Amino acid sequence: GYTKGKYNQIANFAITQSEINIAINDKPPEKYFKDLVEQTLTKSPKYGGIIDLDELRENFRINCIPLEMLECAMEYEPFLEERRKLMAARMREYYQVL
Repeated sequence: GYTKGKYNQIANFAITQSEINIAINDKPPEKYFKDLVEQTLTKSPKYGGIIDLDELRENFRINCIPLEMLECAMEYEPFLEERRKLMAARMREYYQVL
């Protein structure tokens, strides 16, 4: 229900394998993030091969995904705002080591 300008922005993009992107399809984030956490509990991968919660947390950190998404606790607008901050911090960190 969002406009193209709302969902087609850098804070909403992530690089994913084609197979994962196809599996996610048009599922709402609260559904597939819940499924990601579930696959760490069941050790049965549905989206990619991460089946360890610590590895999923690290993947979120590397990809600037707010950890609150592990609890599906964020609405879309706050998610974008928080992810922008995380992405900016990551870029700042990168440039400081150059």
